[in-house]
Amino acid sequence: MTRRHLLQPLVLGELRLANRIVMAPMTRNRADPDGTPGPLMAQHYAQRAEAGLIVAEGTWPSVTGQAYCRQPGIKTAAHIAGWKRVTDAVHARGGLIVLQIMHGGRIGSRHIKPAGIPTVAPSALRAAGEVWTDAAGMQPFDEPQALTTQEVRAVVREHAQAALNAREAGFDGVELHGTSGYLPMQFLSSGSNRREDEYGGTVARRARFAFECLQAMAEAIGPGRVGLRLRPGNTYNDIRDDDPAASHAELMRQAATLDLAYLHVMRAPETRIDAFTLAREHFGHRLILNDGFDAAGAEDALARHEGAAVSFARHFIANPDLVQRLRDGLPLAGFDRRTLYTPGPAGYTDYPAWSPA
Repeated sequence: MTRRHLLQPLVLGELRLANRIVMAPMTRNRADPDGTPGPLMAQHYAQRAEAGLIVAEGTWPSVTGQAYCRQPGIKTAAHIAGWKRVTDAVHARGGLIVLQIMHGGRIGSRHIKPAGIPTVAPSALRAAGEVWTDAAGMQPFDEPQALTTQEVRAVVREHAQAALNAREAGFDGVELHGTSGYLPMQFLSSGSNRREDEYGGTVARRARFAFECLQAMAEAIGPGRVGLRLRPGNTYNDIRDDDPAASHAELMRQAATLDLAYLHVMRAPETRIDAFTLAREHFGHRLILNDGFDAAGAEDALARHEGAAVSFARHFIANPDLVQRLRDGLPLAGFDRRTLYTPGPAGYTDYPAWSPA
């Protein structure tokens, strides 16, 4: 079938995409223990530079926000230099790349962070579940400390600095990770936010933290280089909300006032929420759609103006040449689930481009 819509160029704010095939952010745990990206990461992203836009994996703005072992950061000079090798490699192949800023909040463990670094959250409510630690195997999530009002404002400033650091590292923009049970979603959701200050209580106040992070990032590097990722109804990492559709609609309305580059919206995990329609109604049409698309479904969604672009995750794992395969109707390779989060090149940089053999 034709890929006419997928292969059209697109402008999202200050971002000029050569096509509408976006590489979604995927945690792959290949950074150095201190969060510094290495040469392997530069090779991985460069292999996929034909994407209209790459959204690099969730990256912590401060060590307090680190959620996983070997997760990259964007805090230190070493982080910036490591990411600069990545962005240079992508740009050398004509690609466009933004960095997803991800503060884990209560998702994390003292066995992952350096000694003495606390785990923080909107409220002192431990998330059910466990996380892998290289030091001690599977461990329960930490009991978090509730951020004071002043500390919340400091975390907002950390997001602005992370955006500036990302630009110094050569990224074309940034994306705020607002889903999967991490800090912005912890503030947004009634089950994890029991605050009584201006960041808790009503849905408008629960959305305030994410909005202020977006606003600070937009002021730092320009709104046309800032995106937001959401998934209404997501319960990953023990997140619960009394009315997730209403909560996300409020955040979308607030975010729409900032003239951001895009909203990266994932399909809702429950059928009673139509995330794509919700996003169009409350944010607008600068939408990158995500979750479960194949080539035909993506082309159809764009043809029906459901969004402006479509992002792919698992297909980009084993198909570094995904754009070519979609363009030419070539078969897609499957990925090895066992190597998603393991160190080294296996299942990361060793997937071959398509060949008739």
